[in-house]
Parts: sequence; C-alpha cells; structure tokens
Amino acid sequence: MPRKHIRTSEAPAPIGPYSQGIVAGGFLFASGQIALDPKTNELVEGDVEVQTERVMENLMAILREAKLDASRVAKATIYLASMDDFPRMNGVYGRYFPKDPPARSTVEVSRLPKGVAVEIDLIAVF
Repeated sequence: MPRKHIRTSEAPAPIGPYSQGIVAGGFLFASGQIALDPKTNELVEGDVEVQTERVMENLMAILREAKLDASRVAKATIYLASMDDFPRMNGVYGRYFPKDPPARSTVEVSRLPKGVAVEIDLIAVF
C-alpha cells in the first residue's frame, strides 16, 4: 500500500529528515511536534501551557491537511522534560479532546529538541 506525505504551511516545516505526517494503511502518523511557530519556524516563548497550546495547534493543522479532526485520533504520545509539568500540560491537552479522548502515553525524558518542555505525536484513523 503506498504512503502519502502530509505537508501543510499551517504547521512548522520539518527541521530534519522527516515528514509532518504520513498516511499509510488507513492511519495518519503525525510526527512529534514542538512549540515552533509555523510562520517563523521559531520557538514560541512561554511555559508548558503556552508550548502545549502551540504543539496542539500544529498537530491539528496536520490533521486538517489530512482531512481529519481530533475525533479521529486513536493514540497520542507525550514527552515531557519534567513530569512536574503534567497537570498544566494535561489541562491544555484535554481541551482538544473533550469527548472520548484517545489512548495516551506520557513519559518524562531527559531532553527534548531545542530545550522545549513538551513534544507530542499522534496516530489517527481514517
């Protein structure tokens, strides 16, 4: 089954050898997003709540480009620089999935790209 690359100017351009998203086998695999402004490709300044908002907006843009919405997300993986930020990240994240949220894993990692507080990737179904 062929793969389809998803690319939108409403999410940051990749900063390495990866795609914003790949459609394959009835799924959208959205690459991990950090708090980059898609217009400038610069980091958004702010705490974990501000960063989570930008990350989620980037992911929603990728979903829209694939003709999907948040209701089609089956799995999310969240990477936090500090698990102490979990409650504040979770408050923002939860606004994007008010009903029937996806399965999710959240892990604390020792370091994230560009020193950000949060990175999130998604898998959605068609």
